[in-house]
Amino acid sequence: MRISKYISVILFFVSISSGAQEEEINWDAIEDETLEHFRALLRFDTSDPPGRELPAAEYLKEVLESENIPVELLYNNPERPNVIARLEGNGSKEPLLIMAHTDVVNVDPEKWTFPPFSATVDDGYVYGRGAVDDKDNLAAALMVMLELKRQDVALDRDVIFLAESGEEGSVEFGIDFLVNNHLDKIAAEFCLAEGGSVARVNREVQYAAVQTVEKIPYRVDVVATGVAGHGSVPLQTNSVVRLAKAIASIAEWRTPIRLNETTAAYFERLASISPSDDAERYLNVLDSGRVNESVEYFLANEPRHASMLTSSLSPNIFDAGYRINVIPSESRASVDFRALPDENISEFLEEIRSVVDDEAVEVSLGSRDTRPPGQASLDTEAFAAIEQGINEHYGVITLPTMSTGATDMAYLRNRGIQCYGIGPAIDREDAALGFGAHSDQERILISELHRFVRFNWDVVIDIAAAN
Repeated sequence: MRISKYISVILFFVSISSGAQEEEINWDAIEDETLEHFRALLRFDTSDPPGRELPAAEYLKEVLESENIPVELLYNNPERPNVIARLEGNGSKEPLLIMAHTDVVNVDPEKWTFPPFSATVDDGYVYGRGAVDDKDNLAAALMVMLELKRQDVALDRDVIFLAESGEEGSVEFGIDFLVNNHLDKIAAEFCLAEGGSVARVNREVQYAAVQTVEKIPYRVDVVATGVAGHGSVPLQTNSVVRLAKAIASIAEWRTPIRLNETTAAYFERLASISPSDDAERYLNVLDSGRVNESVEYFLANEPRHASMLTSSLSPNIFDAGYRINVIPSESRASVDFRALPDENISEFLEEIRSVVDDEAVEVSLGSRDTRPPGQASLDTEAFAAIEQGINEHYGVITLPTMSTGATDMAYLRNRGIQCYGIGPAIDREDAALGFGAHSDQERILISELHRFVRFNWDVVIDIAAAN
């Protein structure tokens, strides 16, 4: 009886202590501060190209140092620094890295209703270049760092904040530079970054996508040669015709279908929340005997899902001829090749050559910024924390996702860091209406920015705080 009584007393005081700490977090004040920092970051023109992240980096450094958080700027170009801050834990677990990028894609100001770097607030939204790519993640990570310090949260892990430069096509100034020269500054067991999102339809949350792996971008150059001649005398060796036939063969080729841990879980979970006809198609993906039926449907109706199942080839550039009356001796095309993470590139190129089946057509890899392979596991403490946070804050299923695009997490996954792409709730209608990432009216709902900050806080606490 006495032992039981003592346990009850201990639990009582623990609950009081826990409640008191929760009361110390003034979320109204945090939301006001979040919006202030977010709008300040949006107002910096960090377009890449040309690329100048210094003003945003200096702002972040000043804010972090005002809370006595150690900060350093690392760079190989002083106009394009990377910001690194660290809160130390007790060292019982490996660090957690929370990262976002400070650069944004460039803009055509004439196409914007609100000036792209004005951070205009209108009808509950904030408009500006970078609102959802990636200054939303940047502001959330900043607020987590500030509040961890203010709350003096005891940590099992160091929490590392990284605001990187050059993600939008200039990785030599950002993640590539850091991984090759300062990996010790950002080495971690887990990483949270961009690449995921919470999907809303008609303001109702449907599911949350967490990026755990991504396809690898390559460029395939296709060059056809033939005999030059006068256009008045058609030739069977016409390089334009040869190239056209080669490109048509490439575009029509059904590349091999393969699943990985992420895509298998994605389609299985997506089926569980889909109408019966869609659910059957998603489950067929897991059946080798019926997967081709689903892929044909996806190609016509859900091309993103088709791309998640194969290494994809999209001919996007065609360069042939220079005069209407001259048959050119050489014609060129370039194909956007997005490889599955485990693709054998040399063998795949040989397969393309076999599909083209023309000795007068050369197929080779062209020059392109690519990414190294790597994948994050679904069976980790971090993924469990993310999934729990999604359930608590959004009340929906988590879909682990393989991105058909590319992020800087690839460089970290390749070095053994388990990286997960997360993002705020975004209306799926926004992209088609021109309000999405890289659009001319990029925006985020303020209430969803605030929900995303709370989600980030809980996930970081679950992963990094001492028990």
